[in-house]
Amino acid sequence: MHRRASLALTEEPMASAMGDEDAPKWPPGRRLAPKQHRRCAQWTIWDHAPRPFMSIELILGGARSGKSRHAETRAQASGAAVTVIATAQALDEEMAARIRRHQCDRPAAWRTVETPRALAATLSREAAPGRCLVVDCLTLWLANLLDGAEALPPGADASALPRFTEERDALLATLPQLPGRVILVANEVGLGLVPETPLGRLFRDEAGRLNQQVAQLAHTVTFVAAGLPLVLKQG
Repeated sequence: MHRRASLALTEEPMASAMGDEDAPKWPPGRRLAPKQHRRCAQWTIWDHAPRPFMSIELILGGARSGKSRHAETRAQASGAAVTVIATAQALDEEMAARIRRHQCDRPAAWRTVETPRALAATLSREAAPGRCLVVDCLTLWLANLLDGAEALPPGADASALPRFTEERDALLATLPQLPGRVILVANEVGLGLVPETPLGRLFRDEAGRLNQQVAQLAHTVTFVAAGLPLVLKQG
């Protein structure tokens, strides 16, 4: 991508008649295109310094919707080196089996970095031009940050939890600054029944808020149901 600026020189002699000592000194890497007018020379400056490519993609879906598989397909199609940022914790055998299944489904060349809480710091460290990061998933990361939420007073939201607020704000500030490609997977948990417990309702509400905030930053947002992707936003 080029950035363009124009500078008009209104004093004679014309630029074409300038000696070397009178010619304007331009920074290296810039090309000048003179445009002759009656009494001025208009110079167009083209800045060829490349801007780092960056892309944020959010993939939403319910349980067993195919959202993780779609994210992996997108990452593989990018042609970039892929790093999976895994947020799950193997707290029981069922979760450990899920983690092993996901690992077996991924190409052997992909790296995996586990980060249950410090997601913004991990993304900052791992993101690079020519690399694709797959965060799987945002919703488990949110659940990890809601430790202690059961002690909140009725009606309170998760902003009363300092670690949650710190990590969420850091993520939202970091995402637009990352080079390369970032694909984030998240559950859409607000389409079913209203949770029975206050903690369940808090989790549902915070997950919905987080999805909205990340979707605002994302260039592409896709909803997956029954393995079929529906693009909601295409930047």
